[in-house]
Amino acid sequence: METTRSESVAGAPTGRRVSVFADDALGRHDAVGLADALRRREVSPAEVLAATRDRLAAAAELNALVGPAFETPVAGRAAAPFGDVPTLLKDNSDLAGVPTGQGSEIVRASPASAHGPVARELLRMGMTIVAKSTLPEFGLSASTEFPTRPPTRNPWHTGYSSGASSGGSAALVAAGAVTLAHANDGGGSIRIPAACCGLVGLKPSRGRFVLPTVEKMLPVPIVADGVVTRSVRDTARFWAEADRHSSRSLRPIGSVTGPSARRLRVGLVLSSLAGNGIDDPTRRAAEDAAALVESLGHRVEPIDRLPIDAGFPDDFVRYWSFLAFALQHSTPRAPGTTLRDFDPLTVGLADRFRRDAWRLPAVIRRLRRAAADYATMFASVDVVLSPVTGQATPQLGYLSPRVPFDLLLERLTDVAAFTPLHNVVGAPAISLPLGPPSPAPLGVMFSARQGDDRTLLELAFELERAAPWAGLGGSGRAADRRVDPRGGTGTRPTSEC
Repeated sequence: METTRSESVAGAPTGRRVSVFADDALGRHDAVGLADALRRREVSPAEVLAATRDRLAAAAELNALVGPAFETPVAGRAAAPFGDVPTLLKDNSDLAGVPTGQGSEIVRASPASAHGPVARELLRMGMTIVAKSTLPEFGLSASTEFPTRPPTRNPWHTGYSSGASSGGSAALVAAGAVTLAHANDGGGSIRIPAACCGLVGLKPSRGRFVLPTVEKMLPVPIVADGVVTRSVRDTARFWAEADRHSSRSLRPIGSVTGPSARRLRVGLVLSSLAGNGIDDPTRRAAEDAAALVESLGHRVEPIDRLPIDAGFPDDFVRYWSFLAFALQHSTPRAPGTTLRDFDPLTVGLADRFRRDAWRLPAVIRRLRRAAADYATMFASVDVVLSPVTGQATPQLGYLSPRVPFDLLLERLTDVAAFTPLHNVVGAPAISLPLGPPSPAPLGVMFSARQGDDRTLLELAFELERAAPWAGLGGSGRAADRRVDPRGGTGTRPTSEC
């Protein structure tokens, strides 16, 4: 087992890098490699499960699990494509016999009577669910932090956020405890933690994965389930399997195993819909990714303004506040607690909705219209390149629920400035770890028209091969590849966390 190391960075908090990769049955495998090793009987399911338990225990300081690993894991079909590969289920999805806590400190969580649709799909693919991963209350924040409990920490540097809301899953995949883990995304919650932790995170097109019953009832269904992974092939294999049960109205992704020969028209967006500026590291990461894309023969053209109503950011916050209000009032609470005992972010958003409730019908109409506006963009481009977040990965505390609500909401909208659009319009978007990994990783996002998930995966394969990303397990580039604007690539040493 690799040891963690104390780290110190100028201008950054003191923290540690937590890597639990080891010379055990899991090795440096990604999920596809581990499934192949299990199928060839190079390792046994018992050895893999024991190694996973050891690694989860070694990563305990990340605070990324809800309770201990299960005494009896829930195993899927061993003969399936991901047979006996351990994984985590985010704690806003039901697993029979296990409470679903929703990331809350006051929810009365009773054991679920049956597997939810996400658990059923993971088990159908053959995975073994070994534990539940953390999220902030109801997944409403962009950092996995809590009012009183310790935060979930970033394994690249424990003084930084792992993102949210799938922060627990992302932290443990990046640290090496599991090869892939469940995540879901209602405003960036797959892509933001993937960006913060140096992972691949695809938010799929709406209908690409089974929808929970509650989500089907929403006036604008914004949540999409998926996984966070360390490799593009894991993400591609997962979605090839998920596609078997996806909406028949979508063009199938099929088996994507590498880049396409097709050269793309790529629109570069560096300004959020709210018109907020982005910080220098975020801008550099997106510009470097654009230069890399162009060096591969794709055509990159700036997009000054997305064809989306200028009021979209405010409308999304109003809709987000409506969801917080609905969750606050419909979720069973522990005895002796009141509505005011929920996470301060939940309470603040719900209060905001009460003041604005009369606006909701018009908000819903405008959000529904956004899909048609979004589609017009793809008359001139095939893919859009943008930052994932408006700011580099934040230090812990910056997005804490203990920050005064108005300031916290302002910070959250600055961080989650680029991701909510794809949730509202149902389009696919993928976060790739193309930014520098120090002191904490920084992602870059590619998005496409609704249903065109395949193009994003093909491009992701090409970028991963052209500039392999760093990983805590020692795989990937040993130096941070930088694209020389005069052509070709250069390298500079990767700075340590």
